Amino acid sequence: MRRVVITGAGTVNALGASVAETMAAMKEGRCGIGPLDFPDVDRLTIRIGAQIRDYDPEAHFNRQQIALYDRFTQFALLSAREALGQSGLSFSGALADRSGVILGNSGGGLGTLDDNYRTVYEEGKNRVHPFVVPKLMNNAAASQVSMEWNLRGPSFTVASACASSNHAMGQALLMIRSGLADVMVTGGSEAMLCFGGIKAWEGLRVMSKDACRPFSANRNGMVQGEGAAVYVFEDYEHARARGAEILAEVAGFSMTADAADIVMPSRQGAARAISGAMKDAGLNPEDVGYINAHGTGTAANDKVESAAVADAFGHHADRVMISSTKSMHGHIIGGTGAVELVAALMALNEGVIAPTIGYEEPDPECALDVVPNVAREAEVSAVLSNAFAFGGLNAVIALKKAP
Repeated sequence: MRRVVITGAGTVNALGASVAETMAAMKEGRCGIGPLDFPDVDRLTIRIGAQIRDYDPEAHFNRQQIALYDRFTQFALLSAREALGQSGLSFSGALADRSGVILGNSGGGLGTLDDNYRTVYEEGKNRVHPFVVPKLMNNAAASQVSMEWNLRGPSFTVASACASSNHAMGQALLMIRSGLADVMVTGGSEAMLCFGGIKAWEGLRVMSKDACRPFSANRNGMVQGEGAAVYVFEDYEHARARGAEILAEVAGFSMTADAADIVMPSRQGAARAISGAMKDAGLNPEDVGYINAHGTGTAANDKVESAAVADAFGHHADRVMISSTKSMHGHIIGGTGAVELVAALMALNEGVIAPTIGYEEPDPECALDVVPNVAREAEVSAVLSNAFAFGGLNAVIALKKAP
């Protein structure tokens, strides 16, 4: 079975416009959550989010491109620029045919949809822009990335709510392992911070009005964010032959379904995904030094995830570090697992564990080492990144230090 490594990484999110900026913010425990700024925000009950501030599309794209690219596509393209630039790859001939794109996304071009509903229903207009459909479709980001870099191999979008990015990266891993591709550009993006996006989530009553406090006894809900992260997954022998810098090995992946409830998570389903990723990577619980938690800050998720980690890790559960970076960059829904993998790379390559900020009160039902409030220096050689989605869909990725 072919080994798979990461040779490029890129991101844009509320913490920073690059991997370096994001890692710096995580090390400082900086919070990217603040007041939301978009039309009709005064009609919302929830008015906070991890919004990317001072973002100007015209600084990155021309007017024709902006007419085609929803915000979630723009974020994916910017992240891919950084990742592919770091990788040093260019695609033509046989390599282009054996390279593809798999991105995770949940809401598609929700901002475009919101704007055009306003045009038709509120303003009473009878026509919309001819590019509305190609701008809002869920596969727009993956398709635009494939066209920008001439990636002619397997390319598609995965939509599994909050697990979309992890599912996408897992499929990219399997594509290369199986020999269907040599290089895969993968990750995820999301831009749901608009009136319609937040209004829909308000109905679930799982949103916090003030802060995201994962694992803290006084947590009161999740906070949405936006952004993207993209990675270059590459066959190890291919990367080694061209002398590429290797950021980490993608060592394992597992996915499970709870088959139980559309919104309430299952301890058993999550634990099976965690154990499955370790088994696929050839890891024992004591080999794993850090887990980037799903850690949404909701009562149900944090309690169930803590129990699942305890089940999967047994006696080692008390010794593994686990933190939720959603406390800083918010819950980026379909893009969240991709952005969170930045923290996993930081743990492996820089020996710094991102903190769970906003932690105020211990919860006996979340009695793990949650790295509260302050980043920690620690050498780790293997990490996990958890994603547990509405619909009971779970996906966990295991990374090891670069071989």
